[in-house]
Amino acid sequence: MMILEETYALSNGVHIPKLGLGTWFIDDDKAADAVTQAISIGYRNIDTAQAYGNERGVGEGVRTSGVSRDQLFLSTKLAAEIKNYDRAAAAIDTSLATLGLDHIDLMLIHSPQPWNDFRGGDYAEGNREAWRALEDAYQAGKLRSIGVSNFQEHDLENILQACTITPQVNQLLIHAGNTPTELVAYCENKNILLEAYSPIAHGAILQNPDIRAMADRYEVTVPQLCIRYTLQLGAVSLPKTANPEHMRSNAEVDFEIADNDMDMLRNMQAQDYGEHSVFPVYSGK
Repeated sequence: MMILEETYALSNGVHIPKLGLGTWFIDDDKAADAVTQAISIGYRNIDTAQAYGNERGVGEGVRTSGVSRDQLFLSTKLAAEIKNYDRAAAAIDTSLATLGLDHIDLMLIHSPQPWNDFRGGDYAEGNREAWRALEDAYQAGKLRSIGVSNFQEHDLENILQACTITPQVNQLLIHAGNTPTELVAYCENKNILLEAYSPIAHGAILQNPDIRAMADRYEVTVPQLCIRYTLQLGAVSLPKTANPEHMRSNAEVDFEIADNDMDMLRNMQAQDYGEHSVFPVYSGK
């Protein structure tokens, strides 16, 4: 499982492991166990968020894993509803306290809009305020890197026009069947590393006959093909699971997808999220 030892370098020189563990939908009382299991398997990149309600458990897993803190990369996200400086600054300190850690490796603004107005109104000023709070926490050594999530090009431009530190990461919904190629190219051009959440498309893609046929050709599982695809795009891949067997399988991606197959996956349109379509990020806005 070589991939667990591979990293990307962020624009500030901080190294981030290419494969991480997503923790959305893992309950707080089960998060510590999931995190310690992942770390024992070899994962060093753990992703959570204030909105997940499991920072306490994730922090406990990191602290009790038996692996030194400087070997682990922990990300969390500022709640999407927070769009002013003072609330953002306070929420960063709250995350540190809830996690029980003295620093966070990466903190993101979870969304350019509050979830109840996703892709809706204009929060440009509020995003600049929240970003300024992240910059100050970064300068103070509380955060080792800072970024955004679910930001489109115009959302990023708004930050870039006012920031002193360029976002180092943009975490997006990227998977075979949903590849925002123009936004991917824009971020690459700005030296903003992409992270792919839901790289397995919340499971709906498991039934796609074209994907299954391709996975069979490579003698891998559909999740392995999907994770490998996001890695070959140059993104951090963040599959979510609390199942140790799935954690192991998700890291067995030591194969190469051929260019013509990458092109096919990149151009696919398959956005069936099943029961998860109720969430704003999957609603097609």
